[in-house]
Amino acid sequence: METIRTEKEKMTAGENYLAFDPILVAERKRAKVELAKINAITDDDARNTAYKSFLGSHGKQVHIEANFRFDYGYNIHLGENFYANYDCTFLDICPITIGENCMCAPGVQMYTAAHPIDPVERMSGVEFGKPITIGSTCWIGGSAVICPGVTLGNNVVVGAGSVVTKSFPDNVVIAGNPAKIIRTIEPKQQQQQ
Repeated sequence: METIRTEKEKMTAGENYLAFDPILVAERKRAKVELAKINAITDDDARNTAYKSFLGSHGKQVHIEANFRFDYGYNIHLGENFYANYDCTFLDICPITIGENCMCAPGVQMYTAAHPIDPVERMSGVEFGKPITIGSTCWIGGSAVICPGVTLGNNVVVGAGSVVTKSFPDNVVIAGNPAKIIRTIEPKQQQQQ
């Protein structure tokens, strides 16, 4: 006997789902209302505690400047020592997983949401998503856009204004629209003390 999956389960798994499912609409509305309140908090510690209450998982040291926006929050997983500057948007219908020691400059956008190319199918309300995975020690430049399904390796630097449409390996600097490798990085060995 086949188990019937909820629209939320299908959404998070990256399958076709109906975005106007009443449960999903209510969750997005709740996030929108609460984010309006949280983004108005001027005390950094209080604001970050409130943001963390929505996240799927996070390290102890996470700092997010206002205004931060997301669809649900529970599909966002942030590693230790994460920093996001002003006005970042993470559309998290599928998981967004970010490693340790990562930084996002102002206006970074990560989109897991996608829509059918066919106009009739798109107008039916069916959507789908693809997860985004960012390795450790990455730096995403201002106003960069990370598209659905992208995986970035460790130590990747994304140039400001880039549109990242495909995945890249460890130790590269990428930039442009669409982003491409502009140089490789040879990390310095940490000195033993």
